[in-house]
Formats: sequence, structure tokens, C-alpha cells
Amino acid sequence: MRLAVIIGSTRRGRFGPTVAHWLAQQAAKQFEVDLLDLATADLPTTLPDTDDETPAQVAVLAPRLAAADAFAVVTPEINCSFPASLKTALDWYYEEWHAKPVAIVSYGRESGGCYAIAQLRQVFTELQAVTIRNTVALPCYWEQFTADGGWPKPSAGYEAQAKLMLDQLVWWAETLQDARTKRPYKH
Repeated sequence: MRLAVIIGSTRRGRFGPTVAHWLAQQAAKQFEVDLLDLATADLPTTLPDTDDETPAQVAVLAPRLAAADAFAVVTPEINCSFPASLKTALDWYYEEWHAKPVAIVSYGRESGGCYAIAQLRQVFTELQAVTIRNTVALPCYWEQFTADGGWPKPSAGYEAQAKLMLDQLVWWAETLQDARTKRPYKH
């Protein structure tokens, strides 16, 4: 099974790559992982008219998304939502998301990114993707570093949360892949 782990933040000094690399390590036990960093994808922020040509940057990322059997989105919470860079990436693609499961890992202040998770569930529903119930939310993530700068502290319990989320993601990925193979998804 192929998992695309998407780093949703493009902000300088962002924490997303730290979380995404940690998640990719956890997921590699069950998936072939493709790490997609929106900071390097350089997707245009202006969407085209229906007759416009697809920009090269969009065309490069499309087959990687299409090849994924599942997605894991790593996102900060910014002003009770997820970043514009992630919304842009979601809006550029459509069929690539269809009938595939999505796990969400969020980070932020006290809420841990739960508002971003709630909004992403709505957007992925419109994109005909299935968000799995269990997530990993990281409240006050900066407090979860070890004395040597490692992340996360063993006492944080994030590995157990990630394992449960990834186990559910595997189940959904296998089930939806089987369903798509037996009967192509119609939208």
C-alpha cells in the first residue's frame, strides 16, 4: 500500500517537516511512503479557468497523488483553520482524492489543531475522500521535546495514537482499494 504524507505548511520555521518525518517513520512499518512537501511543490495560488492549460507544477504532483492508496495530512492550525497552502493543494486536484482514506495529524496551541481537523473533514467529504475517525492532535507541541531536542518525548504517547490511526488507515486503504478494483468509483 502506498501512503502520501503531505506537509501542509509552507511557513518558514515550520514544525510540519518534523512531524511528517516522524509519521513517515511510523507509517513505513505498514506502507510505502511518499513524502510530499507543499513548500517545494510550488503550486500556483491562482486557480485556472476550465479551458486553461494545467501548470507544470500541478502536473508533476498529480501522478504522485493518483498513485497513493491513502493520504496522511500533517497540518498546523492557523486562526482556527488549516493553512492556505493546503487548501490550494486540495483545490488543484479532484479525482486523485476520490474513494481514498485520509488520516490527519494536526498541531497547534491548546487545541492541538482540532479546528483544522474539523474543517479538513468537510473539505475531504466534498472531494469524495474518507477521513478516518482517529487522528493525532499535538497540543502545545513545543513542550513535547526531550532535553536533547528530540521529538516527541516518550511520555507524550504519540506513538500509540499514531499506531491506532495508521492501523485504521491500512484497513480503509485495503478496503477502498479492493472496492475500486472490483467496481470503479463513480462521482
